[in-house]
Amino acid sequence: LRRRSLAALRAEVEPVTPADFARFLPQWQGIGGALRGAEGLLRAVEQLGGAVMPASALETLILPSRIVGYQPAMLDELLAAGEVLWQGQGSLPGDDGWVSLHVADLAGITLAAPTMDPAGAHELTSIETALLQALDGGGAYFFRTLADAVGATLGPTTDDAVRAALWSLVWAGRVSGDTLAPLRAALGGGRVAHRRRAAPTRTRYAARAGSLGAHGRPLPARAGGLGRSGPPDVVGRWALLPQPDADATVTAYGRVEVLLDRYGVVTRGSVAAEQVPGGFAAVYRVLAAAEDAGRVRRGYFVEGLGAAQFGSTGAVDRLRAGARPLAVPTSSLGPATPALVLAACDPANPFGAALPWPAREPTPHGGRGHQPARKAGALVVLVDGELVLYVERGGRSLLTWSDAEQPLQSAADALALAVREGALGKLTVERSDGTPVLGSDHGLTKNISAFTFLDDGSLLFVLAANQTIAGLGAATPYDVIKFTPNTPGVFPLGTGTLS
Repeated sequence: LRRRSLAALRAEVEPVTPADFARFLPQWQGIGGALRGAEGLLRAVEQLGGAVMPASALETLILPSRIVGYQPAMLDELLAAGEVLWQGQGSLPGDDGWVSLHVADLAGITLAAPTMDPAGAHELTSIETALLQALDGGGAYFFRTLADAVGATLGPTTDDAVRAALWSLVWAGRVSGDTLAPLRAALGGGRVAHRRRAAPTRTRYAARAGSLGAHGRPLPARAGGLGRSGPPDVVGRWALLPQPDADATVTAYGRVEVLLDRYGVVTRGSVAAEQVPGGFAAVYRVLAAAEDAGRVRRGYFVEGLGAAQFGSTGAVDRLRAGARPLAVPTSSLGPATPALVLAACDPANPFGAALPWPAREPTPHGGRGHQPARKAGALVVLVDGELVLYVERGGRSLLTWSDAEQPLQSAADALALAVREGALGKLTVERSDGTPVLGSDHGLTKNISAFTFLDDGSLLFVLAANQTIAGLGAATPYDVIKFTPNTPGVFPLGTGTLS
């Protein structure tokens, strides 16, 4: 009877299109929703628990897209209260790195095992060992206390050396802080100690002879010349992260609960993107048992993703309710259709995870050309469940999946709005699908600082630096140049005027 009931439930679910799922997932994760305040942020962290994200995108794209009026102080409040933990999961070039957030009550399930194993391939340095010894007794300590403890164990050690060792332990997932301020300082260039003035001596007894005559001794100045608080990228209190739960069964079931909460419908691709230990086979065993117990449903929910898809009843019903009986192409959408700008690594982006990246046309030479990936720093722009733009890290290159004007305009407007609101840094797109996007017979291929299109198709722009323009002569950043194209194309011919 149970098998027949399960078969009937599977049969009644008609698959939705990938575009339907791409609309469902951001909504399921609260993108553009109504979550507010500390309670809303705690709910968002619960859903993101254990997901690995670029640190640079966390407070610029990922959390602000979920929490109305997000402010960094909101996350610091939860961290200081012990409600939330953050874990480093590997460094990236520069000061960036991979991080994850965890609700404290679920940390035993969602925390990753540290990548730095004292008995493994990575050998701890003497300073790292001294730091771990100082933290091993429990409690949380300010940087200065830790630096003093290292000095007492190893002798005089510079603050820079202790700071580097501390961040090595952070990125290895062993140590964390009670605020995200150090990470923000690191992302903002806070590690450039040679640019910072030495802090003044905080006590009148430091670095001078004592006032007790022959028995007085000079008290040593601190190595590096930094004050009690330490550099900006090590402020706050530091502590060892708790160890993941040692019970493999509890951990396996807990991870599946987290995946169901995060994605609503769990697929092979979403599990692979999460790099879950044991892969989809380990998750499948738990999900199959949960289906037998009537806790989840299995079926062919999303077209093209195979039959091994599992979802909660509420998620499946919501997915089907949002599906469109007839496909509506994005080319028919009006200009007011909202577009979503997401970090490519955001769990709310289904492409490259639950859904494969849309196919791209081969290059004229028969090659594959540039391909998208879930990279740190990259962006995707979705319009009505369709991937329209993929922006490479740095914003100089983008890929497109639509020739229709309206979805492209909607995607471009969303990017421009994200830049104006401060979610993104300055974007200067130079190439689209491998082809330069700015050019003309006047040699206008670079040094354009601002531009706008007029209704008649002409272009008004100003230069970022002095430039000699063919047919127009010398132009400065104070000149407004109007270019009117006479022929279509990437490098159009036309006439230009200075004003």
